[in-house]
This record gives sequence, C-alpha cells and structure tokens, in this order.
Amino acid sequence: MVKITAQEVNALRKKTGAGMMDCKNALVEAEGDIETAIDILRKKGQKVAAKRSDRDAKEGYVAVRKNDAGNTGYIFSVNCETDFVAKNEGFVAFAEKLMDAVVVADSKNIEETLSLSLEDGRTIAEAIESETGKIGEKIEIGTFERIEGNDLTIYIHPGNQVVTIVATNKVNSDVAHDVAMQAAAMAPIALDESQVDQSVLDKELEIGKELAIQEGKPEEMAGNIAKGRLKKFLKENTLLNQMFVKNNKISIKQYVQDAGDGLEVTGFKRVSIQ
Repeated sequence: MVKITAQEVNALRKKTGAGMMDCKNALVEAEGDIETAIDILRKKGQKVAAKRSDRDAKEGYVAVRKNDAGNTGYIFSVNCETDFVAKNEGFVAFAEKLMDAVVVADSKNIEETLSLSLEDGRTIAEAIESETGKIGEKIEIGTFERIEGNDLTIYIHPGNQVVTIVATNKVNSDVAHDVAMQAAAMAPIALDESQVDQSVLDKELEIGKELAIQEGKPEEMAGNIAKGRLKKFLKENTLLNQMFVKNNKISIKQYVQDAGDGLEVTGFKRVSIQ
C-alpha cells in the first residue's frame, strides 16, 4: 500500500473541498495520484470544488498585454510563494519587464519565453533564477497563454489574480468586456462544446454513468443518464453556452447574437492564481 502523507491529503482537500477522510481514502485507492483521486471522489458523488479547474498556483501576479497591432494578446502568471511578495512593487515590475520581452519577440509558449534575452543580456530563465535568490522564494512562470483575433478585449480582475482576453470578429467593446468578465467569473473550460477535449468528454461520461449506477439506475439506462449529465456539464462549463451572469435568462451566445451586426466571439484565454 502506498503511504499517504498529511500534506498530500491537505493538497487534495484544497483542490476539491472534500472531507479529510474522503480525501485520504481516495488517495489510498488512487495509489497517491491526485488527479485519479479527484475522479474517484467525483464517481462517489462528491461535489468537487470548481476551483480545481484552475491551474495550480499559490500566489503571484498575472501580466497581460496586446501587441501594437492589437491582434495578438499574451497572458502569463509569475508565481511566488507568498501574497506579500506578489503585491510587492518590485515583483510586479519584474513581471512586466518579462512581458516587455514576450511582446517584442511574439513568444509562443513558456519554453520559448524562458530562452528570451532581456536588455541586460540575461535570459528570462536566468533572471528568474536571480530573482529567486534575491527574494528568497521560489519564482516561476506558471501559465502562459497566447491568442490572436480581429479585436481583443482584456479584463483584469482587481489585484491581477484573474485575467482574461476575449477575441471577437468585430469591435464591440461593451459586449466583449461583459464576455471577458463572464470568463473571469465562471472559469469556462472551452469556448463551446466543439473545443472540449475528447478525453474530458469521455471522463465526464464515465463519471456520469458510474454515478447513475450507484444511484440504483439500471445499467442499460445509465448511458443515457450520463449523456444528459454531460449536456448539463457542457452548458455550465463552455463560455458560449453558459448563462449570462448579468441576465440568467439568456446564454452568452444569445447575448452576443442580440448585439447584432454579426458579432461573434472567436476565442478566449483565462489565467488565474486563485
């Protein structure tokens, strides 16, 4: 049997909101694999906290920028260990300096970003290592996103802990701002159902079927029940299908269509440290 530590149990609790013993038992069954343990909890009917969908990041600052043409946007988090450091002016200035290099080079991913050179000749990887030594906390780029679109709208939640960029085919600042706020608040996993990974769909069907069987439904019915639950999952977790937070009688898709002039949301990116 794999030995499960208190730290591992606590980490799962933070990710899911499940009880301590439930987390411990799930980790034992999953032989210590935290993602498998999360699935086990869900299959047993546990309501896993929504925040588990965010990328792992304890504290930090999310930098965001558009290029001069306004058709390419960049978001990345610079992670640290404490809130004190994350709010420090020097740390924020360091993150923005890294963003300067990213925009100039039109960096595509974390690996490319780490190899970029700053004005002092150091690579970003070297600068991060130096900053780690100076501050005394682990510092790293946690999440990097890049997006292209005809028009890009940025939303920054106060404190730079959650940042979104929404791409639209035409300019409509008010509607795009509302959609960007929606993405920040509701943490969708994809624009619509067509952009959800097949692995996610398969997992949700598996979990839905297992739950139906545990609820006493005949196995021949469980598949259809799982499909219904998947449909609900996609409605709640894809941006265009979510109900608009400012008017829960219409979806985001309907809200955008009602704006007229053929306006469409073509993509979005979201980075969070919460």
